[in-house]
Amino acid sequence: MSGAASVSYHDVVTWLRTFTSTIAENKQYLTELDSAIGDADHGINMDRGLQAVLGKLDEVPPGDIGTLCKTVGMTLVSTVGGAGGPLYGTLFLQIGGATAGKSEISAADWSAALDAGVSGVQARGKAQLGDKTMLDALIPAREALAAAVADGAELPAALRRSADAAEEGMEATIPLVARKGRASYLGERSAGHQDPGATSSALLLRTVADTWAGDA
Repeated sequence: MSGAASVSYHDVVTWLRTFTSTIAENKQYLTELDSAIGDADHGINMDRGLQAVLGKLDEVPPGDIGTLCKTVGMTLVSTVGGAGGPLYGTLFLQIGGATAGKSEISAADWSAALDAGVSGVQARGKAQLGDKTMLDALIPAREALAAAVADGAELPAALRRSADAAEEGMEATIPLVARKGRASYLGERSAGHQDPGATSSALLLRTVADTWAGDA
């Protein structure tokens, strides 16, 4: 799609395939980021989970975006190790709940779905903005998207603003001291490193813009 006002079921499948290939391409990079402040497995775990997702995409009866996203969420919970599985699984399960029964979604629908997903991750991980987690990318992305929709921005522009905010949030994790997750054990030594979860989340939002705004 390019410049369309809504996103179809097929567009969502295209995004998931794109996100899977993007994580595969960045697997080593994500793992290197994680080796500095975590268990050195974030890229490997995400790649394994998304490869499992890839195998499920053709099994889901086409048409219901909510069912598709819930399937993604359940697959990630069962195949991604560490904290990433439950957190990314929750993100997609909540997005699935918010898009249940929809065969296409508007900018407002996606904003509501992302809000549900991010709220689910917050509830699951008990983290806040500034804790040096994936939420440091997701929360700014959610806020930028909601603001763009409120401004009456068209879908492509709204998605780009959301992705830009996610990347800014990702970069803002570098000086932070981690307060949640494995990285928090390092205390002050966690500062100076970009958070891997925020990085994979920024990649997720960028692939949304790439595929749904016609930027690919």
